[in-house]
Amino acid sequence: MVVRKARDILGDSTYRADMLASSGLDDRSSSQGYLSHAEQLMADAVGAGQSFFSTAGSSLSVKAAMLAVAGGRGELLISRDAHKSITAGLVFTGVEPRWVPVQYDENLHLAHPPSPAQLEQAWRQHPTAAGALIVSPTPYGTCADIAALAEVCHRRGKPLIIDEAWGAHLPFHEDLPTWAMDAGADICVVSVHKMGAGFEQGSVLHSQGDLVDAKHLSACADLLMTTSPNTVVYAGLDAWRRQMVEHGHQLLSDAIELARHVRRELGTVDGLHVVEKELLGAEAGHELDPLQVLIDVSGLGISGYQAADWLREHCRIDMGLSDHRRILATLSMADDHETAGRLLESLNRLAAGAATLPAAKAVHLPVPASFDVDPVLLPRDAFFGPTETVAIGDAVGRVCAEQVTPYPPGIPALLPGERISADIVDYLRSGVAAGMVLPDPSDSTLDTIRVAIV
Repeated sequence: MVVRKARDILGDSTYRADMLASSGLDDRSSSQGYLSHAEQLMADAVGAGQSFFSTAGSSLSVKAAMLAVAGGRGELLISRDAHKSITAGLVFTGVEPRWVPVQYDENLHLAHPPSPAQLEQAWRQHPTAAGALIVSPTPYGTCADIAALAEVCHRRGKPLIIDEAWGAHLPFHEDLPTWAMDAGADICVVSVHKMGAGFEQGSVLHSQGDLVDAKHLSACADLLMTTSPNTVVYAGLDAWRRQMVEHGHQLLSDAIELARHVRRELGTVDGLHVVEKELLGAEAGHELDPLQVLIDVSGLGISGYQAADWLREHCRIDMGLSDHRRILATLSMADDHETAGRLLESLNRLAAGAATLPAAKAVHLPVPASFDVDPVLLPRDAFFGPTETVAIGDAVGRVCAEQVTPYPPGIPALLPGERISADIVDYLRSGVAAGMVLPDPSDSTLDTIRVAIV
């Protein structure tokens, strides 16, 4: 008897498209060179020196960049708003992080990328670091002054890596923030499955210049890549590149105008505030991705967690992220007035129905100094060394042995090897009570936590 349930749902074409990459279609060392040609077309399309495709997302690509620049237990300057995939890279590689402070907005309680002055100070403190790794855009859409950051690094002959996972679309329109390669970065990592139109797990690792050996970078990527890549993901990356070259500018122009329309309409909804101008300035982001529409819902008396849950349950709409007071609507070139209309209708319904929801539970937000890390062990040593599990009340002062990450956006509040402070524990515990999700620690309720035995 043949059971067809999966084929009925996914379709026969899904299985027929799952081709072997080697011995017929392509791989990097044999066959017809289709993959290498597609990668070169990608590099040409965006103006990079080299491009490498990943079928394991930017999580793989950023680890490959870390290995290529600082592998062998080197030091790397890293902005403290780094994604959890970078923490995983620290555990995997043994690289020692030298943390660069972010620009923390005490009014909005969110982090913007480091300023050039902050990176300059980090280089003075850690002149032997192999390079710097900065996240831009942030999950909230704010972008660093990459050109100035690159100049700070290049004065020392050191490479700059940009984790640009949310910026795959940036090379294709002048009204979007400056793309990392155009600004002088040596490596940038983009997730085409985020702001592009590729399949999940589709990522591209771009590089240029001579500060990072391109062949070594490719070899580092191959260390992490599967030997059985999904060719459908490769095809999605290549198809997206072609679409952007042929039609990307118009598609993005339409999306940017649609985002402006959404902002204007939301500005008329009582209790909602579109956060935009506050995200730019000397002490904030250098540029802002207009397709990331950040909405403060605190005027409704509810939290972003409550808003996101309500929109999913009642309107079947998923928000890009949520936090203690905000939700983020991520628009793309796939959106049109129909999808934008659904979003606006749903947010109006939320505003009208918010009074029926319980009052938001308070999240005890720490002062910025609480995020000044006290590293005791390398992340790798803390993660793989001897550990024990203790009650969270007994963990203050101990060394964390796992990462604790509010998700989304996926920026760890605690990393392996850091000393645990009372302020951070209070923030995370109150956050969980208010609806924050912590997928990474062994105990997602944070009643207990894994700590190092030192």
